[in-house]
Amino acid sequence: MGEDTLYQKTFTITGSDFDKAGEVSTQIKAILKAAGLDSTVIRRVASASFEAEMNVVIHADRGKIDFELTPTAIVLTIDDEGPGIEDLELAMKEGYSTASDDMREMGFGAGMGLPNIKKSSDDFHLESEVGKGTTLRITIKHDEQ
Repeated sequence: MGEDTLYQKTFTITGSDFDKAGEVSTQIKAILKAAGLDSTVIRRVASASFEAEMNVVIHADRGKIDFELTPTAIVLTIDDEGPGIEDLELAMKEGYSTASDDMREMGFGAGMGLPNIKKSSDDFHLESEVGKGTTLRITIKHDEQ
């Protein structure tokens, strides 16, 4: 935990566990509400964390979200153990998805997850290694409360 960190927590996510999908982003939203952050910031973080959490549930075996609240930003680092992303540039195109037909039938896989996360973020860094997994680090800035 950095010296400026006000709060930090690691959340685990299980791949294909749709019964619990969305619980992590709901917990993060509650933490930010309790901290008194602006509703616009909370919405941006909730949107980004939900999309990231769903990407892990849909595509990976397991993953985690490291959540950090500082006086000026929320930092989310999402690490997953999944297939990795072969073409990062293609993955960032709106509408592109590698979701299975089963996932699409459940209403997922519209190809908007990563683009929406980037739109919600002030800083967005994505790395992936095929066969190992993906790491996404996003920062959303807020004014000191």
